[in-house]
Amino acid sequence: MKRTNFRFAFATAVAAALVAAPVAAQVESYKDIRYAPLPDFRIEKPLVYELRNGLTVFLMEDHELPLIEVHARIRTGSLWEPAEKAGLADLMGTVQRTGGAGGMTGDEIDDFLANRAAEIETGVGSDSGSAAMDCLKERFDEVFRVFADVLRSPAFAQDKLDLAKMQASARIARRNDNAMQILMREFPRLVYGKDSPLGRIQEHATIAAVTREDLVEWHRRFYVPNNVYLGIVGDFKTEEMKKKIQAAFGTWAKGPGASLPPPSYRKESNPGVWFIEKGDVNQAYVSMGHLGIEMKNPDYFAVQVMNEVLGGSFASRMFSNVRSKKGLSYNVFGYVGSGFLHPGVLRAGLQTKAGSMAAGVEAVKAELSGIVENPPGDDEMKRAKDAILNSFVFNYDSRAKILRQQMAYAFYGLPSDFLDRYRADIEKPLE
Repeated sequence: MKRTNFRFAFATAVAAALVAAPVAAQVESYKDIRYAPLPDFRIEKPLVYELRNGLTVFLMEDHELPLIEVHARIRTGSLWEPAEKAGLADLMGTVQRTGGAGGMTGDEIDDFLANRAAEIETGVGSDSGSAAMDCLKERFDEVFRVFADVLRSPAFAQDKLDLAKMQASARIARRNDNAMQILMREFPRLVYGKDSPLGRIQEHATIAAVTREDLVEWHRRFYVPNNVYLGIVGDFKTEEMKKKIQAAFGTWAKGPGASLPPPSYRKESNPGVWFIEKGDVNQAYVSMGHLGIEMKNPDYFAVQVMNEVLGGSFASRMFSNVRSKKGLSYNVFGYVGSGFLHPGVLRAGLQTKAGSMAAGVEAVKAELSGIVENPPGDDEMKRAKDAILNSFVFNYDSRAKILRQQMAYAFYGLPSDFLDRYRADIEKPLE
C-alpha cells in the first residue's frame, strides 16, 4: 500500500469538498464542515473467463471514447532472482520491449507505434511482471499482434541488453546523490534484513553478471499463459474481442505453473539507531519503524482509519502537531504499510533542518505513543472516515481503474468483493 502524501491528500480533500457539497455554505473552521451522506456506490465487474491453456482474461466494455487499453500481469518478480544477479528481472522487463519481437527490431517497433499513436510497455517489479498497450480502436488489431509477440516471444537483442545494463550502472552510480532516496532504499533493509529479497539492491557486479541467456531463461520459466492475467478495457464488443484473444493467445503452449515461495525476511525485531552521513546537506531525513501488516489482515480497514488519523492529511495529528504547531519539520509522516504477499513497513519520520532533528524525533515518537495512549475520539474518527470515503470514489471513477484493481485482487488472491466491502468496512464501528 502507498501512503497518502500531503499534496495528494490536500488535492483529494479539495475535490471531495467540491463534489460532496457541504450542507453549510459558510463555516468558521474546516472542522465544522458537514457533508451529506454518501450515495450508494456500485462497482461494475468485468467479465472473467479462462482459455484452455490457463490464461485468465478480464474484459470490460467502455464506449465513452474510441480507445482500447490492454494490461497483463505475470507471476514473476525480482524477489525470486538470484542474489548474485540482482537486476536480472528489471533488465528482462526492459529488454523484453526494447529488444524487438516478431521479426521487428525494438527501433522498428518504436516507429510502428509512433506512426499509430500507440504504446506498448513492459516491466518487472518486485512481485509481478507487467505488459500494457493502448491505442485507438481502429488500430487495435495490428497493435495487438505486436503486443502478443512482445509478450510471447521477445528477441532480447544483445545491443539493447548492453544499453540497458549501461543505464542501470549509471543509476547505481548516481543513487547516493539524493539523501531522501538513500533513506528510502536503506530503511527497508534494516526492517526486512539485508539478506532478504525485500532488502536486496542492485550493484555494478550483479548487473555485469546478467547475460542474454539469463533473460531468455527467465522468460521461458515464467512467461507461460497459465501464469498470465490479461485484461482489456475500451470500445469493443465482447464476443468479437474473445475471438481476437483466442487468435493471439490460444496457441500459446501451457507450461508449469510458477513456483514462487513467500519471500524470506527477518521476523524478529532488530532495534537500533543507524546513521548515514552525507556532509553536503544541512537537512536531516529520519525514518523509524518496524514490520507492518499484510492486506489480508482482519484489521486492515481499521488500520487505514488509524493511518488517516495519525499521518494521512493536513488534518492528521502528525501534520497538525509536529509541523504546524511545533514547527519541527518540512514534511512529516506516519503510517502502517501493508503488502499483498508479505508485511509492509510501519514507518514514521520527518524531514527537518539538522539542528531540529532531536526535537523532531521526540515529537514524532510522542505522536506514535499518543495514538495508543490517547485513542482518537468520535470527531477524529468521523473526519478520518469521511476523508477516506470521499477520496475512495476517485480511485475507481473509470472502468480502466476498476479493471486493473479487479485484476490485482484476483492476482494476489483477495476476495472478488473486496471493493464492494470497502465502504462498509471503513464505516464499521471499532469493537
